[in-house]
Amino acid sequence: MKAFIEEQFPVSLISKESYKERKANLGQTLTGLGKWWGRKPLILVRAAIIGLLMPASNDPKQDREIFLKILTMDADGLWQRCKGVTARDVYQWSSEEEKEKYFKVSGKSVRWNTKKPIEERDKLARRYFDSLSYDEKLGYCDRPEQIEGASKEAWVDINAHLKTSASSIDELVKQLGEQRFGHVPRVGDAFSGGGSIPFEAARIGCDSFASDLNPIAALLTWASINLIGGGDELQEEVTNSQKQAFLKAEQQIKEWGIEHNEKGWRADAFLYCVEAKSPATGYWVPLAPNWVIGEKNKTVAVLIPDRDRKRYDIQIIDNADKETYAKAKEGTVKKGRLVCPETGEDFAISEIRGDRRINGESVYGLRLWENNDLVPRPDDVFQERLYCVRWLETYTDDRGKEKTRKHYCSVTEADLERERKVLSLLKQRFEEWQENGFIPSRRVEHGDETTRLFRERGWTHWHHLFNPRQLLTNGLILSNSAKDKKTAAAFALGASRLAQWNSRLCRWDSSAANEKGAETFSNQALNTLYNFSVRPISKLNTTWFIFDRPKDVEQITTPSNISTVDAREISQECDFWVTDPPYADAVSYHELSEYFLSWNSRILQKAFPEWKTNTRAALAVRGAGKSFKQSMVEIYSHLSTMMSVEGRQLIMFTHQDPSVWADLGMILWAAGLQVSAAWTISTETSSSLKKGNYVQGTVLLVLRKREVDDIAFLDEIYPLIEDEVREQLDKMLAIDDKDEPNFGDTDYQLAAYAAALRLLTQFSEIEGMDIKHELFREREKGEKSEFEKVIDRAVEIACNHLVPEDFAEFHWKSLTADERLYLKGVELEKHGELRNGAYQELAKGFGVRDYNFLYAKTKSNEARFKTASEFKRTNLKGDGFDESLVRHLLFAIHETVSKETVQEGLNYLKLEVPDYWSVRKRALEVLRYLSRLEHIPHLPHWKKDAEAARVLAGAVENDHG
Repeated sequence: MKAFIEEQFPVSLISKESYKERKANLGQTLTGLGKWWGRKPLILVRAAIIGLLMPASNDPKQDREIFLKILTMDADGLWQRCKGVTARDVYQWSSEEEKEKYFKVSGKSVRWNTKKPIEERDKLARRYFDSLSYDEKLGYCDRPEQIEGASKEAWVDINAHLKTSASSIDELVKQLGEQRFGHVPRVGDAFSGGGSIPFEAARIGCDSFASDLNPIAALLTWASINLIGGGDELQEEVTNSQKQAFLKAEQQIKEWGIEHNEKGWRADAFLYCVEAKSPATGYWVPLAPNWVIGEKNKTVAVLIPDRDRKRYDIQIIDNADKETYAKAKEGTVKKGRLVCPETGEDFAISEIRGDRRINGESVYGLRLWENNDLVPRPDDVFQERLYCVRWLETYTDDRGKEKTRKHYCSVTEADLERERKVLSLLKQRFEEWQENGFIPSRRVEHGDETTRLFRERGWTHWHHLFNPRQLLTNGLILSNSAKDKKTAAAFALGASRLAQWNSRLCRWDSSAANEKGAETFSNQALNTLYNFSVRPISKLNTTWFIFDRPKDVEQITTPSNISTVDAREISQECDFWVTDPPYADAVSYHELSEYFLSWNSRILQKAFPEWKTNTRAALAVRGAGKSFKQSMVEIYSHLSTMMSVEGRQLIMFTHQDPSVWADLGMILWAAGLQVSAAWTISTETSSSLKKGNYVQGTVLLVLRKREVDDIAFLDEIYPLIEDEVREQLDKMLAIDDKDEPNFGDTDYQLAAYAAALRLLTQFSEIEGMDIKHELFREREKGEKSEFEKVIDRAVEIACNHLVPEDFAEFHWKSLTADERLYLKGVELEKHGELRNGAYQELAKGFGVRDYNFLYAKTKSNEARFKTASEFKRTNLKGDGFDESLVRHLLFAIHETVSKETVQEGLNYLKLEVPDYWSVRKRALEVLRYLSRLEHIPHLPHWKKDAEAARVLAGAVENDHG
């Protein structure tokens, strides 16, 4: 029996829902538990599991309608999720008669006419809502997880189609599981990570199994099901325990007087910087990329030379003048070089550290810190100093109301005395707190990501990443013991949250909208900083609490099992294995999570004695080399044996490189699995921290056990691939919706990959190809495996098969590969696709190697091809694209625009296009295609050229000699 997801999947709508969930940021259901990299959206997980469980019928359109009803993504479901549309929005859309009847207008204020029955107003609002696009509707809607589920009317249709009697999604899941497997469906995840998959599986009624070598991942997964899914009463109990610990610590800090000044003001932020000696002057230079503290009021730090002590005083200035502000933006560190404020000379930081090479090997110059080092020693290369405090003054205004205002202040001797007291208080408790696990005691192991800590700062233990004030505050909160397993888990998570927002790696965000300390992991790295921010305890109020906002999650009652067992040793059989493996992933999960584990390993040992409390880096699956591939084969072979006969696997990953696809295909083939479908969902939001042509989508690869031992010959594969690709694309085109497309341009290319893998993996052997040898052998740079060659051919077939919308197939096939590449590139832009990689894949599919001259922009996520006017007279004198009909037409458009007469364009075509009369109809097809760009809002650069194409098309059509 085929599952719905093996036949179709509404990728566009699920992408939109996933993006909406991502944009909720801290409002997402699981993010409050703590940091994890690459959590998958819950709506994606829900859709995938329902897609695996729901059978496909002979009526694909009806299947799709029912699937959307289940997820409340149909028209009625969206209205059910609608939080209400504004009277102003409906008013602007309504007819004049409706405006008069249903609204009251006073100046700029628009209100409903409450004298009209609410049913009538709702009907009008619903008509307005239905007129919107899916994206526009989502702006008014809650997420699917935030409502109770489908309506009673929807359940009637769902039950009739699926032969069930459910009234909720968990009842439906159980009944479909009984139909398919004879029991409640069991969903497993062998790489549970942030817990999205096990949590959502349990929430919708599946028995859930999760495993991850990493104890932090196991904790996040356990907490998602047992704390967030634990119900209101439990959440209140946990929050109260955390509150008691926090209040006790807050009171102690108040008594110590280390966060209040002589005026009674409370500290709101502490700013620190690193210092190093300038080789030019011998002065201790405070280091920072810039000295802007607050953009809003132009608050800056100014360095004032102290000639006697060979150092700099740091003065804080508000409302800095233009010259001072500009100078502050320069900073004293640029591109890894110290800039001397006196001479302007710059020196490599690596040289100041004393890094060198001895016998061809790198030797780090910094002294390595010892466990009891809490601050730099006097003779260390780098020193550290407090340079600014933001104080919060509470005062009473003229009306007797209590208010607050913030002051950025230079550091005083009293401030430095408080710093000394903090260090003294910490030293008194340091040994005891390390022994009890209230502050870290673990050493940092050398690794891909952690080695920089030794090289750049000399830090050897995890507690070195926190300054004394942070260790004292965080440790004081954690010194209050949890009373049971659930509050212990909450304390462990709270410890991770404190570490995320209060470390030496927290940069100060000086932007006008923020002016606050940022998180430790603003990207996927442990970034040592030259200047950083420290939060007082008042700024950790929400950070410590894992339920800092209400979680509208019903109590989860289905069985779940979370362990830290190796995926190769799992003994639990599941019907569906849904995994998000670290395939070819650059994120060093095992290293980064050690940062958090250093704070809560003792708590975990007590609360979960059955768990391993180290990341077992040697067993971690990472990289892309031979050993990694071998591990992946072993894992997925084992999961295949732990899967029921009618079960499926679904793998999520984020790569569209054909070589990665080829390797993954061979891994799955070697593991005895067969690909049955693949879909791509847009799940990633753009980030300025990500560089290069990054992937914005998650691929869902659906697999089943290979149950036959068929052998094929390589020369037989290619015609079979051609049929498979065309059949897949035709199915997708048949169910696509022109108004709300389900599939984008890259989805069709992806479908070609899937079709190729589906065909290849159905054979147990391909004559002339040793699959394991091909998988594990080291290849030369640029060398392609036979698998990759087959996938390339599949994409080429797809590109040639997919004719642009409203373009006659006969004329399309008459164009050259270069011409088709250009026109399909224009179509990519038309559909909003701006990723450079999409254009590269397109060129690869058409077999066009030289195409860089087509680009107007090549910047990642801004890529597009040139318009006619941007080409001007270039690329007219060579061969290939230069002499093609499309290039001549583009120049004719340019002539029409620049000479402001269509006759110039027509004359050019008649003089320069060989066989003008025989290709006239093809020229008309291209011109009409380009003319349709005229009214597309996000293509303003095409407007004049598209208008010229329309006029020129009319001239060509009416040209009779």
